[in-house]
Amino acid sequence: MTPEVVDVRILVTGGTGQLGTAVVARLAGEDVRVFSRRRAPGYARGDLRTGRGLDTALAGTDVVVHCATDFRYEVELARRLVEAARWARTGHLVYVSIVGVDRVPLGYYQAKHAAETVIAESGLPYTILRATQFHALVRTLFAGASRLPVVPVPRWRFQPVDVRDVAGRLAGLALADPAGRVADFGGPEVIEAAELARLVGAASGRRRRIVPLWLPGATSRAYAAGGHLAPEHADGKITFAEYLAEQADAGALGYRRR
Repeated sequence: MTPEVVDVRILVTGGTGQLGTAVVARLAGEDVRVFSRRRAPGYARGDLRTGRGLDTALAGTDVVVHCATDFRYEVELARRLVEAARWARTGHLVYVSIVGVDRVPLGYYQAKHAAETVIAESGLPYTILRATQFHALVRTLFAGASRLPVVPVPRWRFQPVDVRDVAGRLAGLALADPAGRVADFGGPEVIEAAELARLVGAASGRRRRIVPLWLPGATSRAYAAGGHLAPEHADGKITFAEYLAEQADAGALGYRRR
């Protein structure tokens, strides 16, 4: 007897953002909708910050992939989503967090960690995936500095990961059973900040002197100790150099060569 195929209805919050867009693309062919303030075909219109439209969007939804994020209101967004998901009896909540949120005393990391706790203690079936820093974020960190005659960089390492690789992992988790906190997801390489600055400068046609510096403070010490890294889970496939090459080919770096 052929097993019955059960359609899974998936809602992606933050589905128009960098990660959410990639997750929706990875879920192509599934019954997936985007929760967004925008009005567009296939979108469930609403606002997670106020809760407007959330109950309607969650009605009949089996899985929520929570990609929406807000530096100031991360915990509030998680609480509002959890409360509405309980009423809707949503069967699975998938949340993307950051590697090191329990080790790096950065405000945004602490907010992500608190949001993890809200979800884990909600009573809802859940999956939490922590990922390392996205390529685009790392590029942005060093792009501005590359405009200076001398580029100061911290004596840290990073493990940049491509958003498409993370999206693929999230899509797989959304279609699987709830698993609690799963293994971290990191980029394929752990790279010194100085080397990342060199790669960004070379991609933009700016070759600058790079000066590694020691920075004070608890956050700097946590980064220097590798609290934001997951070298044992180097599961991403697309390297930072490959990402920069793609951006250059697409004309997306936006730098003037000189």
